[in-house]
Amino acid sequence: IQGLLPAGGELNPEARAWNLGESELAIAANIDPHVRGTFLAAISPANEIGVEEAHVQTIGLGNGLGIKAGRFFSGIGYANEQHPHAWDFSNAALPYEAFFGPQLGYDGVQVKWVAPTDLFLELGAEFGRARSFPANDGERNKNGLMSGSLFAHVGGDVGVANSWRAGASFFVSKPRDRTFDDMDSTGTTVTNSFSGTSNTTVLDFVWKWAPEGGAKERGFTFQSEWFRRKESGDLSYDTTAASLGTATDTFRSSQSGFYAQGVWQFRPHWRAGYRYDQLSAANLSVGLLDNATLVAADLPLLQSFKPKRHTAMVDYSPSEFSRIRFQVARDQTRPGITDNQVWVHYIMSMGAHGGHKY
Repeated sequence: IQGLLPAGGELNPEARAWNLGESELAIAANIDPHVRGTFLAAISPANEIGVEEAHVQTIGLGNGLGIKAGRFFSGIGYANEQHPHAWDFSNAALPYEAFFGPQLGYDGVQVKWVAPTDLFLELGAEFGRARSFPANDGERNKNGLMSGSLFAHVGGDVGVANSWRAGASFFVSKPRDRTFDDMDSTGTTVTNSFSGTSNTTVLDFVWKWAPEGGAKERGFTFQSEWFRRKESGDLSYDTTAASLGTATDTFRSSQSGFYAQGVWQFRPHWRAGYRYDQLSAANLSVGLLDNATLVAADLPLLQSFKPKRHTAMVDYSPSEFSRIRFQVARDQTRPGITDNQVWVHYIMSMGAHGGHKY
């Protein structure tokens, strides 16, 4: 994605034509009267198996308190905790791809507290080892707290037919030697790296409408999230000295992005939706360029640009266990290139599974 340090979060198929997507194996059960366990493995089309979630969660601590420990998706924002099979579109929104690549996960501890009030109020904190961008392996191999999150969510009902939720979240990490590849002015592929501090703020809002509060027949959901990432530290050019030699200088960035989407269930089993994504890859201060050590063509990925994408979909769900989706997108995340995409997507679930989050 032009203008942003690569997060490795683009989920488009590696090849056109037919592709098997991710397969998931989920196991969950109560361990004893006090703890519940969840294990979820993701199997890639290349037969690689990864553990997406493996955690224990307290049951009935009382006073609105809950603790989760192990591997889990962070509770920041709105969509981050959702698994791909629960997404309203076949790929993640651009801000998630660019800022979290595309989901932020932890090996650590999460604490949540729900206030005993009529208005829904949830406060949460997480700490441990973040498993994805903007953190990296250089940050992880040490003792202590490596990454942390804070979040707050509020919500409630408006009459019988409407409900809403809003939230604010903050994530901080300190990546070390977080590498990415670029092509410099000589046409050589070089490996660069960033070390410093990365802070991400997320604001989210969701509004749901359904006649008499039941979305089985008809309903509409509006969902939007805004992201802002600030990073400061050092940028090292050509760490392997493959081209013009290694050079390091200061780096500061302040980048933002948002998406907004609406999904309309216009009759039982049928939905249609539209999503607009946009990123702002500006406000960069690169010491290697400011001091004329390099020219802009040596760091082409960091040249200013405003990526955007339009996506529309319609899907049919014969039951809660299956969904067939047709999706089209107009992707403009690279200068001078418009990528028109068509998806035919099926999602099938076998066996009992828990209800999806609000």
